[in-house]
Amino acid sequence: MYLVDWTNHSTIAVPSAVGIVESSLISSLVLKLKTELDEIQELILDTLSGCLCVEAFEALATGAIPILKEKLTHPSVAIRSKAARALLGISVPLEGKNIMWDEEVIPVLVSLLEESDPEVRANAAGALMNATITTQGKYAALSADAIPPLLKLVDDETSKVRLNAIKALTMLSEAPEGRKTLLNHVDLFRGQLNDSSEAVSRAAKIAIKVIEWKP
Repeated sequence: MYLVDWTNHSTIAVPSAVGIVESSLISSLVLKLKTELDEIQELILDTLSGCLCVEAFEALATGAIPILKEKLTHPSVAIRSKAARALLGISVPLEGKNIMWDEEVIPVLVSLLEESDPEVRANAAGALMNATITTQGKYAALSADAIPPLLKLVDDETSKVRLNAIKALTMLSEAPEGRKTLLNHVDLFRGQLNDSSEAVSRAAKIAIKVIEWKP
């Protein structure tokens, strides 16, 4: 992994994401997203995504989510995609999910589901999958009308997009309103039971069980 040397914009090797976390460098990386050139922002976002898999709380304490939300509407496709991927990581802990709801990130992620770039779609759907684990996240996504664009992604040509969309829809089906809507689309999920990706076919099977669940 590489870290940017901010004095001359060169890169220096660092041991790993763990090394960055242990050196308490995450806060500096987050704050640099506000001022650096686009190409440097891409490097920072890549580095942050690796670090957030190890530890997200320093980034949360630094106010990373509002900054990442702003990057979701950046003119650069790469930055939008990488920001969504970072949000996927930072929303693993409950605190991250709650802040994403507080900062109204979910509607912005929903808007990215119809992007032409598959990485943007996949990462946005993945971040929604995490954000909608909580009840408030589910209802924020339902209010943002997330189900229609997610349904369009169930048979997307990119397997990662299909997988994350199905998982996000499974989360939404845990809300009564979501289940009611998705009961009309079970055949769409059945169509993915023989998907070329084993992960997608497993996710579709789980989705059908959750959608058709009866108390």
